[in-house]
Amino acid sequence: MSLTLRRKATTLAIAAVGAAAALAAGLPLPLLLGPLLACLLAALLGAQLGGTPVASATLRTVLGVAVGASITPALLHRAIDYGPAIALVILLTAAIAALGIPWFRSKGFDRPTAFYAAMPGGLQDMLLFGMEAGANPRALSLAHATRLTVVVTTLPFLMTFVLGMPLDQPPGQPVAEFELSELFLLTACALGGWQLGRWLRLPGASILGPMLLTAVLSLLGFIHQRPPSEAILAAQFFIGVGVGVHYVGITAHELRHVVVTSLGFCVVAAALTAVTLFLALHWGVAVMPDALLAFSPGGQAEMTVLAIVAGAELSFVVTLHLSRIVLVILGAPLLHRWLYK
Repeated sequence: MSLTLRRKATTLAIAAVGAAAALAAGLPLPLLLGPLLACLLAALLGAQLGGTPVASATLRTVLGVAVGASITPALLHRAIDYGPAIALVILLTAAIAALGIPWFRSKGFDRPTAFYAAMPGGLQDMLLFGMEAGANPRALSLAHATRLTVVVTTLPFLMTFVLGMPLDQPPGQPVAEFELSELFLLTACALGGWQLGRWLRLPGASILGPMLLTAVLSLLGFIHQRPPSEAILAAQFFIGVGVGVHYVGITAHELRHVVVTSLGFCVVAAALTAVTLFLALHWGVAVMPDALLAFSPGGQAEMTVLAIVAGAELSFVVTLHLSRIVLVILGAPLLHRWLYK
């Protein structure tokens, strides 16, 4: 067995142990948090783990299909009501970036690294744009990985133990209850939509492509349910692994400097999110738990998983996160060039 395969096998074994421990401890979202925390701890202890990008990307398509299958004509009629919430997301994104850039600069980050570390966009997109601008890719990757880790680990505990929102909604029906024709359509939407998203160069193509293709078939009446629960649970597992392995090879200096600084940024972002959440609830723009999941600056995949198990309105949550990500992807490079000609 090659070194790469051994590392992947070790990673999956550690993740499985973490999932089993989380199940035994009764943690919320055990198949997500267990692998995440186990891989994170192993990486911090110096273990040489290996990521599973192909499996992770493939299973992200399942989440895209789950969202698309939830888009019905009745939901489209309510989409116009999302306008005020989208406006709040735009203001929140601008505020996080405006405070985040000087925060990272004050801690010694160079200009492009500070700029793209403060942008609440997708990890891969911000890493690509940052490297083109001359940012430090390792620091940038750790900064965004820390933001995702904080959001993904704190929200389930906050929702379950503080706000009393159980994350126990069934993610879907067991595969044994599906007709073969429905499984075939769902699989075709997952894989075909992924390729469509890549061809259209969509942000988060592995989620948005399947989501769009599935939504069309759902609106036409060909698809009637989400993917099997087993597929969504597998997606949770590999998402947890993917976040945890970002800390492989971290040094003591990176831990003290990059991670601690990023944790401080998370506090700033959390405070701004709390203010936005209060305004949204006070003005009747959104309800819980939809508002909490929609305004939290996490990743598309992670927030989709939480929305499914919390019983939130998937279309609302995904629309707001998509608005934030598109805003950052389109606006960040232009803003960077304008600020630092």
